Amino acid sequence: MIRSLFFSALLVISIPGSATEIALGASEENAQATVGCLFPMSGRSGLYGRDSVAGIQLALEHLAQESPPDIRVLIADSSSKVSKSARQVRDFIRNDNARFICGVVNSVIALQVVKITEEEKVFFIGTDHASSRLTDGSPHPYYFRMTNNTKQSMLAAASYIREKFGQGSHKKPLRLAYIGPDYEYGYQAWEDLRQGLKNEKVHYEVSTALWPKLYEPDYSTFLRALLNKEVDLVVNTLWGGDLVAFIQQANQTELFQHARFANFETGGSYEVLSVLGQDMPPGLILSSRHHNNWPETDHNRWFVERFFELNGRYPSYAAEGAYSGILAISKALQAAGPEASDKQIRDELATLKLKLPEDPQGFSSFMDPVSHQLQQVIAIGETVPDQRFPPARMALGNWHIYKPAMMTQPDSE
Repeated sequence: MIRSLFFSALLVISIPGSATEIALGASEENAQATVGCLFPMSGRSGLYGRDSVAGIQLALEHLAQESPPDIRVLIADSSSKVSKSARQVRDFIRNDNARFICGVVNSVIALQVVKITEEEKVFFIGTDHASSRLTDGSPHPYYFRMTNNTKQSMLAAASYIREKFGQGSHKKPLRLAYIGPDYEYGYQAWEDLRQGLKNEKVHYEVSTALWPKLYEPDYSTFLRALLNKEVDLVVNTLWGGDLVAFIQQANQTELFQHARFANFETGGSYEVLSVLGQDMPPGLILSSRHHNNWPETDHNRWFVERFFELNGRYPSYAAEGAYSGILAISKALQAAGPEASDKQIRDELATLKLKLPEDPQGFSSFMDPVSHQLQQVIAIGETVPDQRFPPARMALGNWHIYKPAMMTQPDSE
C-alpha cells in the first residue's frame, strides 16, 4: 500500500459559521466534493470518534494509489447531542456546501440527521449507528448505511442461539434475559432479536428485560435483578464504555457463573477487549462489526497494522465503519462523476460493491438496493486467551460465520 502524506492534512481549525473542527483530504479550492462528518470526540463515546477520524485517514491513504476524486472531509464533534448535531449538519450543508454527510454513532441522532438530509437533498452515509428502523420499510432516498444494523446482527444471533442452545420446547423453553440501553437502539435490538427467535422457531420465555439509561454509572440494581432470576442466557446490548462498566461490575458478582452471557452487536469490539484486559472473562459470546483477528486476510492485516503504526493502538470497529463510508463516497463519485445528478449518485450507491477489511476471502460487501443497507458477513465467537493485540488479553475464537441471506446456514471455524 502507498503511504501517502494525507496525514499531514489533519488540522484543528475554526471556520466562522462552520461546524468544522478537523479537515482532511483536499483543500477547499481543489475539492470536487465536500463531506461533513459527525462523531463524538470526548466522553465515554469519544474513542469511537477518534478511531473514526483515523479510519478516514486510512481510507484517504488507500485511495491515494488510485485516481479518486479530490474529496474534502470536514469533521465535527457531535458530543452525542441531538440538537447540536442537527445544527452541525445544517452548517456543513449551508456554509461548507457539503454534498455528503457521514458518521453518527447514536441512533437517535441518526434518525434526526436523516430528516435533515432528506429536506436538504444531500446524501447521508451512515458509518456506525445501528437501529434497523432506518433501513426497514420504504428506503430513505438519500440514506445508505455502511455497517450492520440491529436486524442483521440479531438474525445471526437467533441462528447462533438455535444452534448452540437448541430450539427448546413448550415444556422447557430457553430462559432468556435481556438488558439494553433505554433508547432507540436498545429497543430496536430487542424487537429484532425476538423476531429472529420467532423465525428460528426457538421456544423461549423472557425472565426479565432491563433498561439502564445511557452512560449509567451503577449497574448493581440490574445485576441483582439478573441474579434473582432463573436464566439460561443473558443477552446484553450495552456498548462501549457502558459495556465495559457492566462487565467490570458483573465480575464482582456470580453473573457469569449464573448464566451464559452474550453481546451480539458490539461486545467483541477491540476497545472493550483492550480496556478490560485480563478482567475480560473467558467464554463470553460476543460479536462486533470488525475484528482485528478475523478474517486473516492481507487487507485486514494491512488495516489493523497500519492503524497501529499510525496511532499506537489497535482499531475499534468504528474505524472500519468510517473507512468504509469514505471509500463508498469515492467509488460512487468515481463511477458517476463529481458533477453527476443525485439520481446518478444514488444509482451508484444502491449497486455498490466494496472489498473491506472485514470481508472474508471470496466475499465482498454489497449494498441492498431496496433497503440501502450494506450486506456483510457476521462473525460470532467466544472470548479466548489471545495476547497478540495488547493491552487486550482476550480475543474472539471458536467462530461461527453467518453470510447475508444465509443466516440459518453458519460456517464454523
